[in-house]
Amino acid sequence: MSTFAGTASYYRRFRPGIPHELARLLDQSAPEASPRRLLDLGTGPGTVVHALLPHFDDVFAIDADQAMLTEADGLLRPTLPPTHRLQIRHALAEDFMPPDGWHPHVVTCGRVFHWLDQPRLLERLDEYVAPAGTVAVFSDRSLWTSSSTWQQAARGVVKEFLGEERRAGDGPFSPPGPPYEEVLHRSPFSDVTSAVIPVHRAWTITQVIGYLYSTSFAAPHLFGDDRRTFERRLTETLVPLTDEGVLLEDNAFTVLTARRPSPSEDRSWT
Repeated sequence: MSTFAGTASYYRRFRPGIPHELARLLDQSAPEASPRRLLDLGTGPGTVVHALLPHFDDVFAIDADQAMLTEADGLLRPTLPPTHRLQIRHALAEDFMPPDGWHPHVVTCGRVFHWLDQPRLLERLDEYVAPAGTVAVFSDRSLWTSSSTWQQAARGVVKEFLGEERRAGDGPFSPPGPPYEEVLHRSPFSDVTSAVIPVHRAWTITQVIGYLYSTSFAAPHLFGDDRRTFERRLTETLVPLTDEGVLLEDNAFTVLTARRPSPSEDRSWT
C-alpha cells in the first residue's frame, strides 16, 4: 500500500500550493529554451506543475501513486494551454527515464525529497538533465514540525488517537538523513544555492482536518472507526484557539537549487 493511500483527493483540495515567489524563482533558475522542459517528481495532484505552466510548455509529471496521478490529470488537463505538452507517468522517481532526446531544464522535487533514494535519484538525473539544467528541492514545514500554539494542539490530538510516534502510512516515519544541502553537494549537482520564502496562511478548522487527511501521518484510514470522534475532538480543541473562526500560520519554503559545477556547452541537449 502507498504511504499516501487514501489521501489524494484531500491533498488536491487542502494542501497549499507553492507561492508566486517560488514559481518566479524556479522560472529564473531555468535556461531559456524552446520548448522549455519541466520534470516534476512526486507530482502528487499536480499543484507544482499547475503553478509553473505559465513558464514551461513541455512537461512530464511523475508519481508512484496512481490515485495522485488521477487527481493531477483532473487538475491539469482542463487548464492546459493548446501550445503545451503534458505527459503524466506512473513511475518511481529513481527509475524514471525520459524518452530519448528529452532533457529537462528544471527538475522539481516539492515536498518529496525525503521519500526518495536521494543519491540514486541524483545519479540518475545526471544521465539526462540538460547541461545548464537545475534540480530544485523545496518544502515548507508540515503540521508535525510547526510550532504555533494551535499546531501543537492539533498535533497533540493526532497523537491521542495514533500514538506518540509519527506515522508514515501503515508504518513508522523514518528519521531524516543528512541535510538536503549536504546530499546535493555530494552529487553531480554540487553547485547549490539556497533561499527561504516566507508564507502566511489562514486556516479554517475544516481545512485543517482536510490537510491532516492529506498527510502520511494522519491519513483517513489510520483512524478506522474513530475518525468522526477524532474530528469532534480536534474541533473542540481548536475552536478556543481561533480568531473569528480562523487559525493563522507563519510558514516558509526552504528552496535549494542545484546545478552541475561546470555545465557542458553542448547545445544539442536543448
